[in-house]
Amino acid sequence: MSRAGSEVAELALGVQLASFAGPSLPSEWAALLREGLAGICLFGSNLAGSLDDAAALVRALRHERPDVLVATDEEGGDVTRLHVREASPVLGAAVLGAVDDVTLTRRVGAAVGAELAAVGIDLALGPVADVNSNPDNPVIGTRSFGAEPALAARHVRAWVEGLQSAGVAACVKHFPGHGDTAQDSHLTVPVVEASAAVLGARELVPFRAAVAAGAASVMTSHLLVPAVDPAAPATLSPRVLALLRDDLGYDGVVVSDALDMAGASHGRGVPEAAVLALAAGCDLLCLGADKDASLVREVQAAIVAAVASGRLPAARLADAATRVSQLARGVRRGAARCEEGGLELAEMVAAARLACVVEGALPDLRDARVVTIATEANIAVGAGRWGLHPEVVVPAGEALPSGPLVVQVRDAHRYDDVAAALAAHAGPLVVVEWGWPGPRTGWESAPHPRICTRGNGQPSIAAVSEILGEAGLRR
Repeated sequence: MSRAGSEVAELALGVQLASFAGPSLPSEWAALLREGLAGICLFGSNLAGSLDDAAALVRALRHERPDVLVATDEEGGDVTRLHVREASPVLGAAVLGAVDDVTLTRRVGAAVGAELAAVGIDLALGPVADVNSNPDNPVIGTRSFGAEPALAARHVRAWVEGLQSAGVAACVKHFPGHGDTAQDSHLTVPVVEASAAVLGARELVPFRAAVAAGAASVMTSHLLVPAVDPAAPATLSPRVLALLRDDLGYDGVVVSDALDMAGASHGRGVPEAAVLALAAGCDLLCLGADKDASLVREVQAAIVAAVASGRLPAARLADAATRVSQLARGVRRGAARCEEGGLELAEMVAAARLACVVEGALPDLRDARVVTIATEANIAVGAGRWGLHPEVVVPAGEALPSGPLVVQVRDAHRYDDVAAALAAHAGPLVVVEWGWPGPRTGWESAPHPRICTRGNGQPSIAAVSEILGEAGLRR
């Protein structure tokens, strides 16, 4: 390989954010790091142990490449990778939006940043800047600060400022906005039918706030926006990414959402999606969770071939790699430098309780059992603890046990079989909605009171426990 070819091959590694399976670094991945792989994104299979285990894994990564960028999805609330087994210790976005205290939101962002910094992670794939204007959204929901653009914008800005005050880079997602969809881009290509005017007044508002806050990176979404580009999903669309660079004036790192998602790679494969994303304006290519090292090599080869053929300008690749390199060098690792005060659990529980909406009078729950209706978590949230520890788990579609119950659901309005089970129960029954507080579709006439939590997390679990305990529930 010529010197120029070798440089292109190294740059093609220097734009990839990849992920292996398991809690330890495989040898072939260590070799990739030594050769210049830009970053590692840690997912659930990598972080199944303690925080000390997470820190040890990060040290192993840095032993191979000291300036490797280490990222993870740590949004607080429903989405956590460090606390999958016990739920996030901080408030989620929808709770924070409901409370609408930007100082609290900034402190939560700082708390997330301090914990990530303590284990050596320097890029948080958050916060979510999507305006959740569609209550049937299957993948955003309570990850959003709310359904109102200005509300979402002020809390996105506060969370970014708090996180980055701890020396951890933010990655605001999912540009240009995944809130007005009823499909999951992990599985298909959602379409946002909004006009350009509506996009500017709704979807783009929180991203403008993120740019003003100095967000280190912004993540794209794999959805179609016909008002801007009727052909290519946002991640692969120069027109859509021009909104970010030109209209919003953003000069930071543009990160693709995971390219193994159907919205990006269906029908074309991950390597081709990677080439198209780079050409469109993405800088850092997230490949998705639990991959073989061979995929990194395939993406590298596709990028090299695209440069050789002229499909991908060498200058575009070099620019992307430079931006990624600067992101890695620009974050501060180790001790947090947060200016915000610490958060006490009692304070967060009080905020979570303030965000809870209790519809109707709760019955006497002294003899009630806690039942969870098991519905599959969306892919972004993943498996993990949600809600109170149940005494009974009922698969969706099956009848509920008789007698007084506290029934835990997530997005009940999206599941006809869940609604049917609620409607069929004679009561007394209290519904605890841990997802987006949608309408009582399918069980409108049932008299069951409902508690809407606006998302999961240890503070919300404690708040619901308090509310139910006051009605006599014994745990």
